[in-house]
Amino acid sequence: MADRREERERLRQRRLASERASGSSDRNRLIAGYFVAGLLTLAVLGGLIAVIAGGGGGSGDAGCSEAHIQPNLGGGTFKDLEPDCRKGTPPPPIQLGDLSAAAQAANCKLEVNLPNEGATHIPNSTPFTYKTNPPTSGNHNPLQVSDGAYRTPLRPDNQANQDKTNVRNFVHSMEHGRIEIHYSPDLSESDQLALKGIFDEDPNGMLMFPDPLMPYDVAATAWTKLLACPTFNPQVLDAIQDFRDIYRGQGPENLPI
Repeated sequence: MADRREERERLRQRRLASERASGSSDRNRLIAGYFVAGLLTLAVLGGLIAVIAGGGGGSGDAGCSEAHIQPNLGGGTFKDLEPDCRKGTPPPPIQLGDLSAAAQAANCKLEVNLPNEGATHIPNSTPFTYKTNPPTSGNHNPLQVSDGAYRTPLRPDNQANQDKTNVRNFVHSMEHGRIEIHYSPDLSESDQLALKGIFDEDPNGMLMFPDPLMPYDVAATAWTKLLACPTFNPQVLDAIQDFRDIYRGQGPENLPI
């Protein structure tokens, strides 16, 4: 009898040990399942955060990396503006590093001591007339345009024009030390891409956009500074790069570049 009881006890202990081992395995699988589910949840949340962040914090969609839009510098906006997603033609090495000589060779007008026409923030409903075309200073909208290249043409300053293409918003960007490359919409595609190549090479603190309002093929502007080129030619590329390198970051209220 004692041998049978011992055998039954031995079998019972073996069964209990087997059940404990099976339960532990099940718990481990359950814990592992919870862990994997947690990782998947974090991945989904991370993706949503990335999508929201990539949308410019509610200011619109930058659209492409080739436009080099910087929505986080200085509180600028790019909503309602079409990004320029074209890849520019890399510029040749600079032949004339002296701005005056480069402007003269390109037959461009260079004015670097223009009057400051004011820097007050005014609503679009307040009339204001800029004395240069393109504008180089003056009262402007509190909203500024983000650094970047755009395909949306500049529009005239008038009370009916309340969108982001209003010239007043671009004047505000120059107040913060930005250089702006204006080009005629009638300029050939190859010439536009040559200008875009200059922009792509060093886009920080730069804006580029078509400007049907000016009487030039190409112009570059900074606060109280103007490089105006009636006709595009290869020497214009040197002049714009020299202008950029001297006057970028020289506005009365500079923001980080």
